[in-house]
Amino acid sequence: MTEKRAVSDISRAEEVPEYDLVVIGGGPAGYTAALEAAGRGMKTALAEPGELGGTCLNSGCIPTKTLLHQAELYAKIKSAAPSGICAEQVTCDMEAVQRHKDEIVGQLRGGIASLLKKKKVDVWQGAAQITDAHEVRLSGRESGDQVLHTERILIATGSVPALPPVPGTDLADVVTSDGLLSREKLYPRLTIVGGGVIGMEFASIYSALGCQVTVIEFLDRILANMDREISQNLKMIMKKRGVEIHTGAQLQEICADPAGGLVCRYTEKGEEKTAMSDGVLIATGRRPNTEGLFAEGLDIAAERGRILVDEYGMTSVPGIYAAGDVTPGIQLAHAAAAQAVNAVAHMQYVSEQSRTDGPGGEFIPPIRADVIPGCVYTDPEIGCVGLTQEDAKQQGLEVTVKKYPMSANGRTVLSGQERGFIKVVADAQSHRILGAQMMCARATDMIGEFASAVVNGLTLEQMGAVVRPHPTFSEAISEVTRL
Repeated sequence: MTEKRAVSDISRAEEVPEYDLVVIGGGPAGYTAALEAAGRGMKTALAEPGELGGTCLNSGCIPTKTLLHQAELYAKIKSAAPSGICAEQVTCDMEAVQRHKDEIVGQLRGGIASLLKKKKVDVWQGAAQITDAHEVRLSGRESGDQVLHTERILIATGSVPALPPVPGTDLADVVTSDGLLSREKLYPRLTIVGGGVIGMEFASIYSALGCQVTVIEFLDRILANMDREISQNLKMIMKKRGVEIHTGAQLQEICADPAGGLVCRYTEKGEEKTAMSDGVLIATGRRPNTEGLFAEGLDIAAERGRILVDEYGMTSVPGIYAAGDVTPGIQLAHAAAAQAVNAVAHMQYVSEQSRTDGPGGEFIPPIRADVIPGCVYTDPEIGCVGLTQEDAKQQGLEVTVKKYPMSANGRTVLSGQERGFIKVVADAQSHRILGAQMMCARATDMIGEFASAVVNGLTLEQMGAVVRPHPTFSEAISEVTRL
């Protein structure tokens, strides 16, 4: 560790705490890095101005999926009569739903705090600013500012919702996902600007609860970064449920309706149109959360606000690493956690190399962070990993594509699931699996099988040789790989 230095401008302490690693941010990348570092014997601190868990736990993955679960349960009860289950006067108490969601978040947040305490990670409350490669200053604390000295720093400050540059985004009832998740009353009519993962998950929640939903997407299809067939299939299912979806549409402005509510003015195929609603969700993406993070004069390479890192997670300043949404690339909690583990492993490798004065063995990251499953928790669920058929074509790869309709799966039929499928992309010669796309019940759980296949170079034949229980959704994996 760095040598202890006296503090002259901080009144609360005579000496500055010294650490091997200071992690900035308490989300999936941050608390995972802190736990990993502590487990490797590093004296570790975690700095977080708000609640532990970051966006994912407090205003993202967990609360969204909790509301999705409740909304889907409500919709299934309402529509269960054809299967012989009849329920009258089924209602949704949104205040109670929100309390349930908050209880779950609180329970998980407490679990993270317990793990950090067990690993002896020092948790510091306060807004962090990096003053140099070995010093972090915490402000906004009741007890005054605090300086931490450290051998290394890992930035895991995540991202915040981004608003498009159009008039009206500051109006009342124009909200981001953060605001919508905390509402105790539903908007009877909701317009969603953005047809990506966040937008379509909220479209699922609100439509399942019986609300009128309109989606305005700038690109030519929803979920534009996923397999085209998935986008088309989800659009058909959503339209069947009454959701209006407008693609190739550009929002021009949001304004108040004199009669009450909001009006979204947009153009679609050159034609001016309007969407009337009680609330507007802006789901057009997120931007890195780096405001006030760097002291004046500290120059760290970035592109469009995202901190640039090498394959090990190191920034342009030696000793400072970054992981998660604050860096370029896919914005997913499990990707952030994987990047954090690899970054901490590299820190230890560098430290050991410096002590042995030599070139040692080649650094091998413990996790294959280049193979990241993508999940969308709509109904039906969507899971993707690796290459799509379109990706393979663009790369000039010769592939074979296997597809299995879930309408032939017994568990799908008996549980009354929507139309879905599993598609597998494999090398035409070796049959090594390159990617998979799933749109069906439990897709987000089952996609892990194909992530394992891609990482370990498994073939269709090897996946097909596994006996999976019947009747299950997962036995469809055996079917598609044996076709």
